[in-house]
Amino acid sequence: MDSVTPVSELVTGVANLLHNATMTEQYNPGDVAWTIACSALVWLMVPGIGYFYSGMAESQSALSLLLLCFWSIAVVSVQWFFIGYTLSFSESGSAFIGDFRHALLIDIEKGSNPCNRNVPAIVFCLYQQMLAGITPALVIGATADRGRFLPTVVFMFLWTTFVYDFLACWTWADHGWMKKWGVLDFAGGTPIHIAAGAAAIAYAKILGYRETNRVTKPAFSMVQVCMGTALIWFGWFGFNGGSVHGANARSAMVIMSTNLSASFGGITWAFCEFYKEVKEGKEGKFSARGFCFGAVAGLVCITPASGFIAPWAAVIFGIIGSLSCLWAIQLKVIIEVDDVLDVAAVHGVGGLVGTVLTGIFAQNHYATLDGLAESTIDGGWLDGNWIQVVKQFAGGCAGLAWSLIVTYLILWVMNKIPGLQLRLDPTSLKRGLDRSQLGETASYIKISDEGGLGGPD
Repeated sequence: MDSVTPVSELVTGVANLLHNATMTEQYNPGDVAWTIACSALVWLMVPGIGYFYSGMAESQSALSLLLLCFWSIAVVSVQWFFIGYTLSFSESGSAFIGDFRHALLIDIEKGSNPCNRNVPAIVFCLYQQMLAGITPALVIGATADRGRFLPTVVFMFLWTTFVYDFLACWTWADHGWMKKWGVLDFAGGTPIHIAAGAAAIAYAKILGYRETNRVTKPAFSMVQVCMGTALIWFGWFGFNGGSVHGANARSAMVIMSTNLSASFGGITWAFCEFYKEVKEGKEGKFSARGFCFGAVAGLVCITPASGFIAPWAAVIFGIIGSLSCLWAIQLKVIIEVDDVLDVAAVHGVGGLVGTVLTGIFAQNHYATLDGLAESTIDGGWLDGNWIQVVKQFAGGCAGLAWSLIVTYLILWVMNKIPGLQLRLDPTSLKRGLDRSQLGETASYIKISDEGGLGGPD
């Protein structure tokens, strides 16, 4: 019996080693750690967007915009748990939407990662949850100074379900029609930026214009705008770099391209505003707001292409993206919508321009730098595949149309339901969004006589 025991232990030990070796081969610890870290970086964009928006709003609605960004990640996290992930990324489903196989994240451990089999599905789910969570936060910039708080929160849940989940499925799910057709979207040009820009147009259209005397008020804090830009820029390294789902050369290439596009975008916008002032006979000034807007425009434009292009192409994305978004700011006057913080111009137009440029500059070679892919894409015009430009434009327009129409229908129905009217009443507008909806302001906190924190007078 004594001789049997060591043999039994040896067999058990070998079995455990084989099991651990299999798990190591299946899930790469470096790739898993990288994707989790990138999920945290994307979350940092939540306060970044909040500071960016609240800094440009008037002081009476600054706190509401900041808080709504936190509500966005919270509401979408709940939605993602119940139905969002399974509708977007279930292994089965139609070409337009997934099924309920992983509702409540049931059997998530048995799911698959469509991007990298070395990373478990739960990590992929976490990362995609962060991307989904910040998208409604982008839309709310169009509601500044006049949109009620509760309806906006309800809208976040409904919009994620009927707009984002559909577009994410089309774009990234293996059975999605845009992915099967060959439309390239590395990190969310259509589901995130084009969709947010189109939704902002619909939301601003239904809300109507702000009061005339409020339009000319100065921004609350340019320091907050700069702080928000810094957090957005930093978080975007995870936003784009995490879409590789691996710690490898392709991730480094993506982050390099992302940073270059943002840098050239910010410089281009700032010099354009400088030149405009000089041309008008004024003393040229380098606007902090202009640089921040240009950097964000560069980040938006590079997003759909960042995993498919060379660093030199990122320079073109930054310059063209910045110029396109700068020009597009005038569109809100033409289409008569009060898009307060230019969501449609920066995210909608920037996302569409980046999507189309992807069809020109995408190259097959860069999709293989992760060491996993072989020949997953056909490349764009530079690889002799000019039809990719047509596919990119068609895919971007399809996403824009879906978001615009469905968003408008959601808001139209909500506006007819008692208690969910979208716009503040005139009395509340005079008090300001923060005071009327939160009972607090961004300007100060009252200290009560008892020593505790109280609300504003």
